[in-house]
Amino acid sequence: EAVSDHRSRVGRHLLHRAHAAAEQMIAYLHEDRADLEISAVGSLRRGRDTCGDIDLLAVGADDGLMDRFTSGPGVSQVLGRGPTRASIRLVDDLQVDLRLVAPDSAGAAAQYFTGSKAHNIALRDRALQRGLKLNEYGVFRTDDETRVAGDTEEGIYAALDLDFVPPELREQRGEVSAAATGSLPPLVERHQLRGDLHCHTDASDGKASIESMAHAARDAGLEYLAITDHSQALAMANGLDETRALRHAARIRALSDTLDGITLLAGIECDILADGRLDLAEDCLAELDLVVASVHSAMGQDEQAMTDRVLRALESPVVDILGHPTGRLLLRRRPLSLDVESVIEAAASHGVALEINSQPHRLDLSDSHARLARDRGVKLVISSDAHAPEAFQMLRWGVTVGRRAWLEPDDVLNTKPLEALQASLRRHQPRSTS
Repeated sequence: EAVSDHRSRVGRHLLHRAHAAAEQMIAYLHEDRADLEISAVGSLRRGRDTCGDIDLLAVGADDGLMDRFTSGPGVSQVLGRGPTRASIRLVDDLQVDLRLVAPDSAGAAAQYFTGSKAHNIALRDRALQRGLKLNEYGVFRTDDETRVAGDTEEGIYAALDLDFVPPELREQRGEVSAAATGSLPPLVERHQLRGDLHCHTDASDGKASIESMAHAARDAGLEYLAITDHSQALAMANGLDETRALRHAARIRALSDTLDGITLLAGIECDILADGRLDLAEDCLAELDLVVASVHSAMGQDEQAMTDRVLRALESPVVDILGHPTGRLLLRRRPLSLDVESVIEAAASHGVALEINSQPHRLDLSDSHARLARDRGVKLVISSDAHAPEAFQMLRWGVTVGRRAWLEPDDVLNTKPLEALQASLRRHQPRSTS
């Protein structure tokens, strides 16, 4: 099993790492030709949680760009080079492919090399039904090879009688039908997040003070921030007991009164113990503004035990959000043995929101589970789980997951203004009678 796990991870890279490498390479190539249009395509552009190779397209470039690409800093091996394509391996084992495309094929190439394979097959079939041919060079009439579109992606989709499909949706999960009927959703965007509902300070295992985290959140464009330090079961993280939790809440609220431009909420990330009990007493948790409940221990429980454990925690009236619900660590640890559908049904029944954790090694919930939750009427939150001021920048990756899950702004609680957010939390909802 361990060997199988290892093999499944070889050659894969976390989204943020691949994105940073692509940005660095594009910036390096632009040093010589600032006028060129160079962009990342492939699974990186679609926002997959892990990536294999990095694919770059350069529009209207010449052989000189290939020379610069294959001799750049960090290149450990040139895997191949031709007139329009070259492949290199970087010192950190990332493979990067560069393709040169003509301006009149720029849109077709961007569409083709972004993929996914299943999405592209669906588009090619649609083209054939209309007497057209679609490839990486453009859309052509099959009877006389006349070019119909090719220079822009929007033109490619329009030629097929489709609305433009955002790259994150191109996985053949219903997006082509939606584009044909004008029913693609307006996807959530990073600037629409008004707050962050999960972060840590130096009161537990964070690296900065409450005030520093508040200032950083405000600088990141947020209007409110929940401080959710760990509860006592995480002794290695200096977790809070009931007394410390309430004192910490008082400090948070006092500081919030002095701040301009951001409001702090006094919350906690409370451990779900092995039997499903919460780590702190409910009367203590009820005094807080928000409770994120998460699993951090006894990760090896079987599916029945783990599912019963989480379901018991969701029954508590003080639990507002289930944090990183499946406990996965990308490329490092499998998800918990958990009946996710049962958890989603319970969250819907009890009014508990599910978290999309924006840490690049988590991105938990996954896009498929987040979409299932949305379809079942569950509200989601996109949170940073920040442990340091700079980590609020990670929200972009959670938003990417949300977009891949077809989430609209109204599906995400922390796109709401503060008062509406507070009214939407489970603790302020009528008790379920189910």
